[in-house]
Amino acid sequence: MVNPTWTFGVLLLPAFQLLDMAGTVDYLQVHTRDFLSILPPLNISVNPAVLDSAPIINWHYISNDFNPVNATSGPPMIPTTTFDQAPALDYLMVPGPDPHAVLPEATIKFIQKVVKDPKFKGLLTVCTGSMAIAQSGVLDGHRVASNKVALKAAALSGTINHNVTWVGDRRWVVDGKIWSSGGVTSGIDLAAAFLEKMLGNGKIGKETRALAQNMTEYKPNPDKPDPFRNILKGIELN
Repeated sequence: MVNPTWTFGVLLLPAFQLLDMAGTVDYLQVHTRDFLSILPPLNISVNPAVLDSAPIINWHYISNDFNPVNATSGPPMIPTTTFDQAPALDYLMVPGPDPHAVLPEATIKFIQKVVKDPKFKGLLTVCTGSMAIAQSGVLDGHRVASNKVALKAAALSGTINHNVTWVGDRRWVVDGKIWSSGGVTSGIDLAAAFLEKMLGNGKIGKETRALAQNMTEYKPNPDKPDPFRNILKGIELN
């Protein structure tokens, strides 16, 4: 069996939440051939069929230039490529920054270019990533999740983007090519849902996901019921 290869971009916007990126990226990565292949030398058993079907993810951390990007915590992130030099992407992930920051024109054009590519397969937003990139128009008409506290603040202040149908009672939402999660740790659950879709529910897909859950000691949450849905109780989003 040929290992599927996914080209994944991560858009590094200023002051993004570190866990939005780190949790989602790492949970995706523990399902890959590169990660799983290091386990047998550690006396951790891996079914050869799992290794033979595990995806290969080529990661690209993208910004306008190669200057370090500061997250909300942790060390500065060094982009590995730029808007002009990034390869064609299968998927683009956007961890959440300041939801009200005005994106530079170059950033908006990059997002639009990537999403409009006929070969593009999916956009994944975590936390306020969806609110930030909504200004690009790529989420117009879609059902989308985001950080509930940020959505509440935007709704009450009258700054919420009404071109998007915001969903306030789900941990994550899938609408066509748009995969979006609620706040921060919801990104891990979004990654789990994405992997279930991509790896399937056959014997090997289930075995791969079970091994990853044991390695991370994490049991993904379903999209609903969302334990944080009451944050938006009584709030008109749309």
